[in-house]
Amino acid sequence: MPITALDGKRFAEMVIKGANHLAANAQMVDALNVFPVPDGDTGTNMKLSITSGAKEVQQNVQEHIGKVGAALSKGLLMGARGNSGVILSQLFRGFTKSIENKPVISASEFALAFEAGVETAYKAVMKPVEGTILTVAKDAAKKGIQACEKTDDIIIVMEEVLKEAKAALKRTPELLPVLREVGVVDSGGQGLVFVYEGFLAELTGEKLPDSPDTMPKMEELISAEHHKNVQSHIHTEDIVFGYCTEFMVKFEKDKAAKNPFKEDTFRQDLSNLGDSLLVVADEELVKVHVHTEEPGTALSYGQRYGSLIHIKIENMRQQHSNIVGETQTPLVTETKAILKEKQEYGIVTVSMGSGLAELFTSIGAHKVIEGGQTMNPSTEEIVQAIKEVNAKKIFILPNNKNIIMAAEQAAEVSEEEVYIIPSKTVPQGLSALLAFNPGSSAEANQSAMITALKNVKSGQITFAVRDTTIDGLEIEKGDFMGIAEGKIVVKGKEKIQTAQELLSKMIDDDSEIVTIIQGEDVSEEEVQEMEQFVAENFENVEVESHNGRQPLYSFIFSIE
Repeated sequence: MPITALDGKRFAEMVIKGANHLAANAQMVDALNVFPVPDGDTGTNMKLSITSGAKEVQQNVQEHIGKVGAALSKGLLMGARGNSGVILSQLFRGFTKSIENKPVISASEFALAFEAGVETAYKAVMKPVEGTILTVAKDAAKKGIQACEKTDDIIIVMEEVLKEAKAALKRTPELLPVLREVGVVDSGGQGLVFVYEGFLAELTGEKLPDSPDTMPKMEELISAEHHKNVQSHIHTEDIVFGYCTEFMVKFEKDKAAKNPFKEDTFRQDLSNLGDSLLVVADEELVKVHVHTEEPGTALSYGQRYGSLIHIKIENMRQQHSNIVGETQTPLVTETKAILKEKQEYGIVTVSMGSGLAELFTSIGAHKVIEGGQTMNPSTEEIVQAIKEVNAKKIFILPNNKNIIMAAEQAAEVSEEEVYIIPSKTVPQGLSALLAFNPGSSAEANQSAMITALKNVKSGQITFAVRDTTIDGLEIEKGDFMGIAEGKIVVKGKEKIQTAQELLSKMIDDDSEIVTIIQGEDVSEEEVQEMEQFVAENFENVEVESHNGRQPLYSFIFSIE
């Protein structure tokens, strides 16, 4: 029987079934990583994100679909983990925003909601890359719009959306070089397909299996995190506008009286400074994202209309290569007693391993969220850490590229003044924290800490979880791999030999200090062997070591 109107109760059941179906298949998505390390856990991140949304929906089931949608958006926002989870939350944030005032929706409104979600998600991503979950969502939404022109049956529209999502997923290797190199599809897109399958099953009454009957052949359905080193496909010399500049302007009445804000004029004036411009305004503030050679000019222009908040400037020429981060189960760990009165500054950092937590605390961190890549902290956990640090101005060091978006989302919903320092590795986080000066202004500290990220090289030794070929290297399951600045550069059968080869490639004439961070599988004798190797082969380089007790990474190297 056709369904021509969708109410809140039916939509709530769709959300719950979509979440359950993704949860049942999360382990499959986790297993389908092109990068041969325990990296990303896309399925886990997406499962936890949508489960948070589904729980909020279960507590707000009612006839009005707009109000159910608002609950979904809230739950997803606070539960979003990792890039995949944050992007999923943005897809449904836009979807639900388009229906917020509607008690029921038609097939055409249903299709338009998918399209609105895509628009919101693309705006949320600083540098959208095709061949990812974004592409799958976009192509599926387009097919939904086409379908509703021929039918008013919501079931048929959903069937077409799902059909095109699956087709778009298969096309992702044609769009992203790293996927094509290994012959794989995008894991975030695969997770979205599972959600859409749940939606359709609820509409049709189809019973979905609790878990897949058989695992697909790896060569047929193997997937890659959309956040896997996409910047490596950008040539530095091709970047025309080198500073990714983001800020918000909180409107002030006295400035508004002298210089009334007009969004079109504001957007046009900023467009003369660069490209990739995004301007979003409401009655209280305007948010800006622009790629420019003159970030100071952009900030000064925005200041004409009010006070600047949430400033973030990144040198894209320096950050064209992503860096592999850390992993562990997130658990907010208090490292200093909460003060009764707010202190001026607070620092929240993320790391895995009790030794690393102690190291960050010893050099000034007020809160350590124990977590990393395999189990990213949620937006809500980061917001809670911000509250507990009890400071007027808080700096967050994610220390992992997959946590940056969740940190940014936490900053947006937090009542405090929050500055995100986009550290992508533990060495970057340590370097940035050492650059912090409690006697300087927040803006000066932000600048100094971001600059410090560029002054350190990061390396890791980990192991391969499957046979593969990537970056020109033939890698077998169980091989040790040396990763420098996010790229596998050496591999071998022996841990120490691989670590020594990695250091030989990373240390150069400008290197002064090598810091060795010992993993939980490394003995003291092996650390001493590495220290001796550096001393004998690089006479002008100092070496120090710390026991980080981190899992998955036998060694983490910091070179300055």
